Amino acid sequence: MDEFVRCEEEVSNLETVKRVKDNLLNDEEIFDLAELFKVFGDSTRMKIINALMMEELCVCDIAEITNSTPSAISHQLRVLKQAKLVKYRKEGKSVFYSLDDDHVREIFEKGREHIEEV
Repeated sequence: MDEFVRCEEEVSNLETVKRVKDNLLNDEEIFDLAELFKVFGDSTRMKIINALMMEELCVCDIAEITNSTPSAISHQLRVLKQAKLVKYRKEGKSVFYSLDDDHVREIFEKGREHIEEV
């Protein structure tokens, strides 16, 4: 038997289909959501987010924590900043990074819960 069940009719429930279609996100929102999740698709960026969940950190500290180079971390922080997932503050010549808001932590934690389900 096929993994997917085939429909015997073209549309089984017109009312349900219409209700769902009327409540779908528009194409721009879907695109933006897909782009956000792409940012989470890189293990270095996930390590950075995980570290920033614990402490505000500078580039050099993040590089040490993630076994990477400051240059590579700066690039990844730029991507995270553009996605509004991290923010920074300057203190003299130093720049410190932190999570932009609690939504970032929640997304990370929900993903972690999902992969830990048995």
